[in-house]
Amino acid sequence: MNFALPPGWRQKLTLRWPPGRKEYIVAAVVVVSGAGGASWLILHHTSAPATHVQKIAKPAAPKTVASNLTGLQVDPAVNLRPVTAVMIENSQDARPQSGLSEAGVVFEAIAEGGITRFLALFQDNIPGNVGPIRSARPYYVQWALGFDAGYAHVGGSPEALADVKAWGVKDLDQFANAGAYHRVGSRPAPHNVYTGIPNLNQLEANKGYVNSTYTGFARKPRELPVRTPPTAKSINFNISGALYNVHYDYDAAANSYARSEAGGPHIDANTNLQIKPKVVIALIMSYGLEADDHHSAYGTIGNGQAFIFQNGKVTVGGWAKTANNVQFTFTDETGKPLLLIPGQTWLTALGSAPSVSYAP
Repeated sequence: MNFALPPGWRQKLTLRWPPGRKEYIVAAVVVVSGAGGASWLILHHTSAPATHVQKIAKPAAPKTVASNLTGLQVDPAVNLRPVTAVMIENSQDARPQSGLSEAGVVFEAIAEGGITRFLALFQDNIPGNVGPIRSARPYYVQWALGFDAGYAHVGGSPEALADVKAWGVKDLDQFANAGAYHRVGSRPAPHNVYTGIPNLNQLEANKGYVNSTYTGFARKPRELPVRTPPTAKSINFNISGALYNVHYDYDAAANSYARSEAGGPHIDANTNLQIKPKVVIALIMSYGLEADDHHSAYGTIGNGQAFIFQNGKVTVGGWAKTANNVQFTFTDETGKPLLLIPGQTWLTALGSAPSVSYAP
């Protein structure tokens, strides 16, 4: 489009000095026009937009604590659960058992006639199938009391049943609480009583046994890599005879002990895998029979020699337990406190030190 300028336009735009009214008006127009042009340039700038870097917050590391039972890292809520101790049978008709590989601590001793039995303690894990379950004995009750545990069993010896009442045990006897247990059709009685830890936890809650106040075994804060050659790769416990004697083979890759009994791998029926505790302990303590000359009796209160196997090595030290409700403590060869590595711990009561042998 063409615009015609009026005559004399050049003269009208001629500015004077010092400036007058016309000069100020022209200056204002120039400033406004310049600002408008700059605004147009800014609004129509075609360069690439600025890049904004969004910082992504790192997720908070999960908060864990050492399990009171195993020393393994667990959610803090785990330590608020009750410890549940279950009597598990080990006769030939009871094998393979269910749930032993998920127990945090297992005690092993002779019940009667050379037949061993287990006290399995659960807190970290809550397997739904545990058994078969059998009757109580006094020394198992004493071991359970050290963990302030609910005690699951099917009846017991006369001494044990009297002790359960006298010692104020958190009793979960199947005779009085049949609803928390069940019988399986695949095995004959009395080897067919089973339960699940969730069932027993519900029974404990109903009875007000909502947690357990106890001191666990003294543990190292973590399991460190093993950098020295093992000195105890093969372990044998001569308990009572070929069907119940125990053998362990050290698994360096897993830093654990593959457990065998009666000449073959000890399998958990829940997983069909061999049981492999991290720590194996032989408790040397007096052994005899109760007054009825039938049921076993162990001197579990006091102190004695202990063989502690961990990290492929053995420490020949000592154990002490000063009262029913007091926990076991362990010492090394010099009498200093000995710390166990985190993980499942399996303890076997033996009547004499020669019942223990091991080889590099």
